[in-house]
Amino acid sequence: MSVLSGKNILLGITAGIAAYKTANLVRLFIKAGANVKVVMTPASKDFITPLTLSTLSKNPVHSSFYNEEDENAVWNNHVELGLWADLFIIAPATANTLSKMANGICDNLLMATYLSAKCPVYFAPAMDLDMYKHESTIRSFKILKSYGNVMIPATSGELASGLVGEGRMAEPEDILSFIENDILEKLPLKGKKVLVTAGPTYEAIDPVRFVGNHSSGKMGFEIAKASAQLGAEVILVAGPTNEKAFHSFIKVINVTSAEEMYETAHQYFDEVDIAVLAAAVADYKPKNVSDIKIKKKEDTFSIELIKTKDILKSLGAIKKQQFLVGFALETNNEIENAKSKLKSKNLNLIVLNSLKDEGAGFGGSTNKVTFITDGDDIIQHDLKTKAEVANDILNQILKQIHA
Repeated sequence: MSVLSGKNILLGITAGIAAYKTANLVRLFIKAGANVKVVMTPASKDFITPLTLSTLSKNPVHSSFYNEEDENAVWNNHVELGLWADLFIIAPATANTLSKMANGICDNLLMATYLSAKCPVYFAPAMDLDMYKHESTIRSFKILKSYGNVMIPATSGELASGLVGEGRMAEPEDILSFIENDILEKLPLKGKKVLVTAGPTYEAIDPVRFVGNHSSGKMGFEIAKASAQLGAEVILVAGPTNEKAFHSFIKVINVTSAEEMYETAHQYFDEVDIAVLAAAVADYKPKNVSDIKIKKKEDTFSIELIKTKDILKSLGAIKKQQFLVGFALETNNEIENAKSKLKSKNLNLIVLNSLKDEGAGFGGSTNKVTFITDGDDIIQHDLKTKAEVANDILNQILKQIHA
Protein backbone atom coordinates (compact mmCIF):
# COMPACT_ATOMS: atom_id res chain seq x y z
CA MET A 1 0.00 0.00 0.00
CA SER A 2 1.31 3.43 -0.95
CA VAL A 3 1.67 6.16 1.66
CA LEU A 4 -0.60 8.15 -0.67
CA SER A 5 -3.49 5.73 -0.18
CA GLY A 6 -6.54 7.64 1.04
CA LYS A 7 -4.84 11.01 0.63
CA ASN A 8 -6.61 13.93 -1.03
CA ILE A 9 -4.27 15.25 -3.69
CA LEU A 10 -4.85 18.58 -5.42
CA LEU A 11 -2.90 18.80 -8.67
CA GLY A 12 -2.21 22.30 -9.98
CA ILE A 13 -1.38 22.51 -13.68
CA THR A 14 0.19 25.56 -15.30
CA ALA A 15 0.84 26.52 -18.92
CA GLY A 16 3.92 24.54 -19.85
CA ILE A 17 4.37 21.97 -22.61
CA ALA A 18 4.99 19.35 -19.89
CA ALA A 19 1.31 19.65 -18.96
CA TYR A 20 0.65 16.75 -21.34
CA LYS A 21 2.38 14.47 -18.81
CA THR A 22 -0.16 15.25 -16.10
CA ALA A 23 -2.67 12.75 -17.51
CA ASN A 24 -0.28 9.96 -16.55
CA LEU A 25 0.45 11.65 -13.22
CA VAL A 26 -3.24 11.66 -12.34
CA ARG A 27 -3.45 7.96 -13.23
CA LEU A 28 -0.47 7.16 -11.00
CA PHE A 29 -1.98 9.03 -8.06
CA ILE A 30 -5.29 7.19 -8.53
CA LYS A 31 -3.47 3.84 -8.78
CA ALA A 32 -1.67 4.65 -5.51
CA GLY A 33 -5.08 4.95 -3.84
CA ALA A 34 -5.32 8.74 -3.67
CA ASN A 35 -8.33 10.95 -4.35
CA VAL A 36 -7.44 13.54 -6.98
CA LYS A 37 -8.83 16.92 -7.94
CA VAL A 38 -7.31 19.22 -10.56
CA VAL A 39 -7.08 23.00 -10.71
CA MET A 40 -5.65 24.57 -13.89
CA THR A 41 -4.55 27.99 -14.97
CA PRO A 42 -6.66 29.18 -17.91
CA ALA A 43 -3.68 29.08 -20.29
CA SER A 44 -2.81 25.49 -19.36
CA LYS A 45 -5.94 24.30 -21.19
CA ASP A 46 -4.07 24.96 -24.43
CA PHE A 47 -1.78 22.04 -23.56
CA ILE A 48 -4.20 19.45 -22.09
CA THR A 49 -7.98 19.39 -21.95
CA PRO A 50 -10.00 19.51 -18.73
CA LEU A 51 -12.14 16.67 -20.14
CA THR A 52 -9.14 14.31 -20.13
CA LEU A 53 -8.23 15.20 -16.56
CA SER A 54 -11.79 15.07 -15.22
CA THR A 55 -12.28 11.65 -16.82
CA LEU A 56 -9.11 10.28 -15.24
CA SER A 57 -9.61 11.92 -11.82
CA LYS A 58 -13.39 11.27 -11.74
CA ASN A 59 -13.80 14.82 -10.43
CA PRO A 60 -14.66 18.14 -12.09
CA VAL A 61 -11.65 20.20 -13.16
CA HIS A 62 -11.53 23.82 -11.99
CA SER A 63 -9.84 26.64 -13.89
CA SER A 64 -11.80 29.77 -13.02
CA PHE A 65 -13.82 31.12 -10.11
CA TYR A 66 -16.98 30.40 -12.08
CA ASN A 67 -18.04 29.27 -15.55
CA GLU A 68 -18.77 32.40 -17.56
CA GLU A 69 -20.77 30.38 -20.10
CA ASP A 70 -23.21 29.14 -17.47
CA GLU A 71 -25.45 31.82 -15.97
CA ASN A 72 -26.34 29.43 -13.12
CA ALA A 73 -22.72 28.50 -12.42
CA VAL A 74 -21.68 27.98 -8.81
CA TRP A 75 -18.61 29.81 -7.54
CA ASN A 76 -15.56 27.57 -7.22
CA ASN A 77 -14.44 28.07 -3.64
CA HIS A 78 -10.65 28.19 -3.54
CA VAL A 79 -10.70 28.02 0.27
CA GLU A 80 -12.62 24.73 0.22
CA LEU A 81 -10.24 23.30 -2.37
CA GLY A 82 -7.25 24.27 -0.24
CA LEU A 83 -8.77 22.79 2.90
CA TRP A 84 -9.78 19.57 1.12
CA ALA A 85 -6.23 18.80 0.04
CA ASP A 86 -3.80 16.73 2.09
CA LEU A 87 -1.15 17.47 -0.53
CA PHE A 88 -0.93 20.16 -3.21
CA ILE A 89 1.32 19.35 -6.18
CA ILE A 90 1.95 22.00 -8.83
CA ALA A 91 3.26 20.31 -11.98
CA PRO A 92 4.36 21.66 -14.31
CA ALA A 93 5.33 24.80 -12.41
CA THR A 94 6.33 27.47 -14.93
CA ALA A 95 8.64 30.40 -14.20
CA ASN A 96 5.60 32.68 -14.35
CA THR A 97 3.64 30.73 -11.72
CA LEU A 98 6.69 30.24 -9.50
CA SER A 99 7.24 34.00 -9.46
CA LYS A 100 3.59 34.57 -8.54
CA MET A 101 3.82 31.99 -5.76
CA ALA A 102 6.98 33.57 -4.37
CA ASN A 103 5.51 37.07 -4.41
CA GLY A 104 1.89 36.37 -3.53
CA ILE A 105 0.43 37.56 -6.84
CA CYS A 106 -3.12 36.23 -6.91
CA ASP A 107 -4.66 36.56 -10.38
CA ASN A 108 -6.25 33.14 -11.00
CA LEU A 109 -7.97 30.28 -9.20
CA LEU A 110 -4.80 28.20 -8.88
CA MET A 111 -2.96 31.04 -7.14
CA ALA A 112 -5.90 31.77 -4.85
CA THR A 113 -6.00 28.10 -3.89
CA TYR A 114 -2.25 28.02 -3.29
CA LEU A 115 -2.44 31.03 -0.98
CA SER A 116 -5.30 29.37 0.93
CA ALA A 117 -3.79 25.89 1.24
CA LYS A 118 -2.81 24.60 4.68
CA CYS A 119 -1.24 21.36 3.43
CA PRO A 120 2.29 20.53 2.22
CA VAL A 121 2.99 21.96 -1.24
CA TYR A 122 5.27 20.36 -3.83
CA PHE A 123 6.27 22.03 -7.09
CA ALA A 124 7.90 20.49 -10.16
CA PRO A 125 9.56 23.22 -12.29
CA ALA A 126 9.39 22.96 -16.07
CA MET A 127 10.93 25.58 -18.37
CA ASP A 128 13.70 26.20 -20.84
CA LEU A 129 17.37 26.00 -19.85
CA ASP A 130 18.06 29.75 -19.69
CA MET A 131 14.87 30.40 -17.74
CA TYR A 132 15.72 27.65 -15.24
CA LYS A 133 19.16 29.16 -14.62
CA HIS A 134 17.99 32.78 -14.48
CA GLU A 135 18.64 34.59 -11.19
CA SER A 136 14.98 35.53 -10.81
CA THR A 137 13.92 31.87 -11.10
CA ILE A 138 16.60 30.77 -8.65
CA ARG A 139 15.33 33.48 -6.30
CA SER A 140 11.80 32.07 -6.62
CA PHE A 141 13.10 28.60 -5.74
CA LYS A 142 14.83 29.92 -2.61
CA ILE A 143 11.80 31.91 -1.46
CA LEU A 144 9.40 29.01 -1.96
CA LYS A 145 11.68 26.64 -0.07
CA SER A 146 11.83 29.18 2.78
CA TYR A 147 8.01 29.00 2.89
CA GLY A 148 8.29 25.25 3.47
CA ASN A 149 7.34 24.28 -0.10
CA VAL A 150 9.19 21.25 -1.48
CA MET A 151 10.88 21.40 -4.87
CA ILE A 152 10.91 18.34 -7.12
CA PRO A 153 14.07 19.08 -9.13
CA ALA A 154 13.91 19.29 -12.89
CA THR A 155 16.04 16.90 -14.90
CA SER A 156 18.33 17.34 -17.88
CA GLY A 157 17.15 16.39 -21.33
CA GLU A 158 15.81 17.67 -24.60
CA LEU A 159 13.66 20.76 -24.08
CA ALA A 160 10.79 22.17 -26.14
CA SER A 161 13.10 24.83 -27.62
CA GLY A 162 15.39 22.16 -29.00
CA LEU A 163 18.10 22.89 -26.44
CA VAL A 164 19.41 20.09 -24.27
CA GLY A 165 19.94 20.81 -20.58
CA GLU A 166 18.33 21.27 -17.17
CA GLY A 167 14.71 22.38 -16.96
CA ARG A 168 12.78 19.30 -18.05
CA MET A 169 9.98 18.41 -15.62
CA ALA A 170 10.56 15.20 -13.71
CA GLU A 171 8.73 12.21 -15.18
CA PRO A 172 5.38 11.32 -13.54
CA GLU A 173 6.80 8.09 -12.08
CA ASP A 174 9.69 10.06 -10.55
CA ILE A 175 7.33 12.70 -9.15
CA LEU A 176 5.26 9.97 -7.49
CA SER A 177 8.38 8.30 -6.07
CA PHE A 178 9.81 11.61 -4.85
CA ILE A 179 6.62 12.51 -2.97
CA GLU A 180 6.25 9.04 -1.43
CA ASN A 181 9.88 9.03 -0.25
CA ASP A 182 9.63 12.56 1.10
CA ILE A 183 6.54 11.68 3.10
CA LEU A 184 8.13 8.49 4.43
CA GLU A 185 11.26 10.29 5.60
CA LYS A 186 9.14 12.75 7.58
CA LEU A 187 6.88 10.19 9.26
CA PRO A 188 7.30 10.13 13.07
CA LEU A 189 7.75 6.35 13.31
CA LYS A 190 10.14 6.04 10.37
CA GLY A 191 12.82 3.48 11.34
CA LYS A 192 10.81 2.17 14.30
CA LYS A 193 9.41 -1.32 14.83
CA VAL A 194 6.04 -1.91 16.45
CA LEU A 195 4.64 -5.19 17.80
CA VAL A 196 0.84 -5.45 17.91
CA THR A 197 -1.31 -8.33 19.11
CA ALA A 198 -4.92 -8.58 17.97
CA GLY A 199 -8.02 -10.73 18.14
CA PRO A 200 -9.04 -13.56 20.42
CA THR A 201 -7.29 -16.81 21.20
CA TYR A 202 -8.94 -20.20 20.87
CA GLU A 203 -8.09 -22.79 23.53
CA ALA A 204 -8.78 -26.32 22.32
CA ILE A 205 -11.06 -28.70 24.18
CA ASP A 206 -10.85 -31.36 21.49
CA PRO A 207 -10.19 -31.27 17.72
CA VAL A 208 -13.62 -29.64 17.17
CA ARG A 209 -14.41 -27.47 20.17
CA PHE A 210 -12.61 -24.60 21.87
CA VAL A 211 -12.89 -21.95 24.55
CA GLY A 212 -12.85 -18.46 23.04
CA ASN A 213 -14.30 -14.94 23.20
CA HIS A 214 -16.10 -12.42 20.99
CA SER A 215 -13.11 -10.24 20.09
CA SER A 216 -13.15 -9.31 16.37
CA GLY A 217 -9.53 -8.16 16.28
CA LYS A 218 -10.57 -4.89 14.65
CA MET A 219 -8.97 -2.65 17.29
CA GLY A 220 -5.59 -4.33 16.98
CA PHE A 221 -5.69 -4.26 13.19
CA GLU A 222 -6.51 -0.54 13.23
CA ILE A 223 -3.55 0.07 15.56
CA ALA A 224 -1.28 -1.87 13.20
CA LYS A 225 -2.58 0.15 10.23
CA ALA A 226 -2.13 3.47 12.06
CA SER A 227 1.42 2.48 13.04
CA ALA A 228 2.29 1.59 9.45
CA GLN A 229 0.84 4.85 8.18
CA LEU A 230 3.20 6.66 10.54
CA GLY A 231 6.14 4.86 8.96
CA ALA A 232 6.69 1.96 11.36
CA GLU A 233 7.58 -1.58 10.44
CA VAL A 234 4.80 -3.58 12.10
CA ILE A 235 4.70 -7.16 13.34
CA LEU A 236 1.04 -8.05 13.84
CA VAL A 237 0.40 -11.23 15.82
CA ALA A 238 -3.23 -12.09 15.13
CA GLY A 239 -5.48 -14.65 16.69
CA PRO A 240 -8.39 -16.16 14.72
CA THR A 241 -10.14 -13.23 12.99
CA ASN A 242 -11.71 -12.20 9.71
CA GLU A 243 -9.84 -8.87 9.68
CA LYS A 244 -7.25 -8.26 6.95
CA ALA A 245 -4.15 -6.04 6.87
CA PHE A 246 -3.42 -4.38 3.53
CA HIS A 247 -0.16 -2.53 4.00
CA SER A 248 3.34 -3.39 2.83
CA PHE A 249 4.78 -2.34 6.21
CA ILE A 250 2.71 -4.89 8.13
CA LYS A 251 3.88 -8.48 8.61
CA VAL A 252 1.00 -10.66 9.85
CA ILE A 253 1.74 -13.75 11.92
CA ASN A 254 -1.37 -15.88 12.50
CA VAL A 255 -1.69 -17.83 15.73
CA THR A 256 -4.51 -19.69 17.44
CA SER A 257 -3.82 -20.25 21.12
CA ALA A 258 -2.56 -18.10 23.99
CA GLU A 259 0.57 -20.23 24.13
CA GLU A 260 1.32 -19.55 20.46
CA MET A 261 0.72 -15.83 20.94
CA TYR A 262 3.00 -15.84 24.00
CA GLU A 263 5.83 -17.55 22.12
CA THR A 264 5.51 -15.29 19.08
CA ALA A 265 5.33 -12.07 21.10
CA HIS A 266 8.45 -13.07 23.03
CA GLN A 267 10.22 -14.02 19.81
CA TYR A 268 9.94 -10.47 18.43
CA PHE A 269 9.82 -8.31 21.56
CA ASP A 270 13.56 -7.70 21.85
CA GLU A 271 13.74 -6.12 18.39
CA VAL A 272 10.82 -3.70 18.66
CA ASP A 273 10.59 -0.15 19.99
CA ILE A 274 6.87 -0.18 20.81
CA ALA A 275 4.53 -3.01 21.75
CA VAL A 276 0.74 -2.61 21.84
CA LEU A 277 -1.00 -5.70 23.19
CA ALA A 278 -4.60 -5.30 22.07
CA ALA A 279 -5.47 -9.01 21.82
CA ALA A 280 -8.16 -10.49 24.04
CA VAL A 281 -6.08 -13.41 25.26
CA ALA A 282 -7.89 -16.21 27.07
CA ASP A 283 -7.18 -16.15 30.81
CA TYR A 284 -7.78 -19.90 31.13
CA LYS A 285 -7.46 -22.99 28.96
CA PRO A 286 -8.54 -26.62 29.35
CA LYS A 287 -6.08 -28.58 31.44
CA ASN A 288 -6.55 -31.68 29.31
CA VAL A 289 -7.18 -31.63 25.55
CA SER A 290 -8.76 -34.68 23.99
CA ASP A 291 -7.14 -36.08 20.84
CA ILE A 292 -10.53 -37.15 19.54
CA LYS A 293 -13.94 -35.50 19.49
CA ILE A 294 -15.65 -35.87 22.85
CA LYS A 295 -18.99 -37.64 22.41
CA LYS A 296 -22.19 -36.24 23.90
CA LYS A 297 -23.01 -38.99 26.38
CA GLU A 298 -23.64 -37.44 29.77
CA ASP A 299 -26.26 -34.86 30.81
CA THR A 300 -23.53 -32.69 32.31
CA PHE A 301 -19.91 -32.18 31.33
CA SER A 302 -17.11 -30.46 33.23
CA ILE A 303 -13.85 -29.04 31.99
CA GLU A 304 -10.99 -28.31 34.33
CA LEU A 305 -9.34 -25.02 33.38
CA ILE A 306 -5.85 -23.76 34.17
CA LYS A 307 -4.37 -20.30 33.80
CA THR A 308 -2.68 -19.30 30.56
CA LYS A 309 0.62 -17.44 30.59
CA ASP A 310 0.29 -13.68 31.12
CA ILE A 311 1.85 -12.25 27.96
CA LEU A 312 1.63 -8.61 28.99
CA LYS A 313 3.12 -9.15 32.45
CA SER A 314 5.93 -11.33 31.12
CA LEU A 315 6.91 -8.66 28.57
CA GLY A 316 6.73 -5.96 31.20
CA ALA A 317 9.14 -7.94 33.36
CA ILE A 318 11.81 -8.12 30.65
CA LYS A 319 11.32 -4.82 28.83
CA LYS A 320 14.30 -2.51 28.43
CA GLN A 321 13.66 0.63 26.41
CA GLN A 322 10.43 -0.58 24.79
CA PHE A 323 7.25 1.44 25.18
CA LEU A 324 4.64 -1.05 26.36
CA VAL A 325 0.88 -0.55 26.01
CA GLY A 326 -1.84 -2.77 27.45
CA PHE A 327 -5.63 -2.84 27.42
CA ALA A 328 -8.05 -3.24 30.30
CA LEU A 329 -11.67 -4.24 29.78
CA GLU A 330 -13.50 -3.60 33.03
CA THR A 331 -17.05 -3.75 34.37
CA ASN A 332 -16.53 -2.20 37.81
CA ASN A 333 -13.96 -0.05 39.66
CA GLU A 334 -12.58 0.67 36.21
CA ILE A 335 -9.97 3.33 36.99
CA GLU A 336 -8.65 1.60 40.10
CA ASN A 337 -8.38 -1.78 38.35
CA ALA A 338 -6.67 -0.25 35.32
CA LYS A 339 -4.16 1.64 37.48
CA SER A 340 -3.35 -1.57 39.32
CA LYS A 341 -2.79 -3.41 36.04
CA LEU A 342 -0.60 -0.57 34.73
CA LYS A 343 1.68 -0.81 37.75
CA SER A 344 1.76 -4.59 38.22
CA LYS A 345 2.59 -5.21 34.56
CA ASN A 346 5.13 -2.39 34.21
CA LEU A 347 3.30 -0.57 31.42
CA ASN A 348 3.84 2.90 30.01
CA LEU A 349 0.21 3.30 28.99
CA ILE A 350 -3.01 1.42 29.52
CA VAL A 351 -6.14 1.81 27.41
CA LEU A 352 -9.27 1.32 29.50
CA ASN A 353 -12.56 0.08 28.06
CA SER A 354 -15.68 -0.10 30.20
CA LEU A 355 -18.50 -2.41 29.23
CA LYS A 356 -20.81 0.12 30.87
CA ASP A 357 -20.18 2.49 27.96
CA GLU A 358 -22.54 2.01 25.04
CA GLY A 359 -20.61 1.43 21.79
CA ALA A 360 -17.45 0.21 23.54
CA GLY A 361 -15.92 -3.25 23.74
CA PHE A 362 -15.97 -6.27 21.43
CA GLY A 363 -17.42 -6.70 17.99
CA GLY A 364 -18.45 -3.17 17.00
CA SER A 365 -16.79 -0.51 14.88
CA THR A 366 -16.63 2.04 17.71
CA ASN A 367 -14.91 2.29 21.06
CA LYS A 368 -14.82 4.63 24.03
CA VAL A 369 -11.55 4.63 25.91
CA THR A 370 -9.67 6.27 28.73
CA PHE A 371 -5.88 6.52 28.74
CA ILE A 372 -3.95 6.13 31.97
CA THR A 373 -0.22 6.87 31.75
CA ASP A 374 2.71 5.82 33.88
CA GLY A 375 2.82 9.47 34.96
CA ASP A 376 -0.64 9.00 36.50
CA ASP A 377 -2.40 11.14 33.88
CA ILE A 378 -5.99 10.18 33.10
CA ILE A 379 -7.20 11.19 29.64
CA GLN A 380 -10.80 10.47 28.70
CA HIS A 381 -12.00 10.26 25.11
CA ASP A 382 -15.45 10.41 23.57
CA LEU A 383 -17.00 7.55 21.60
CA LYS A 384 -15.12 7.26 18.30
CA THR A 385 -14.54 4.81 15.49
CA LYS A 386 -11.83 2.27 16.20
CA ALA A 387 -9.71 3.83 13.45
CA GLU A 388 -9.89 7.17 15.28
CA VAL A 389 -9.12 5.48 18.60
CA ALA A 390 -6.06 3.86 17.02
CA ASN A 391 -4.81 7.27 15.90
CA ASP A 392 -5.40 8.64 19.41
CA ILE A 393 -3.36 5.77 20.88
CA LEU A 394 -0.44 6.38 18.50
CA ASN A 395 -0.55 10.13 19.16
CA GLN A 396 -0.47 9.46 22.91
CA ILE A 397 2.50 7.11 22.50
CA LEU A 398 4.40 9.74 20.49
CA LYS A 399 3.53 12.40 23.05
CA GLN A 400 4.91 10.30 25.93
CA ILE A 401 8.01 9.21 24.00
CA HIS A 402 8.91 12.80 23.16
CA ALA A 403 7.94 14.27 26.54
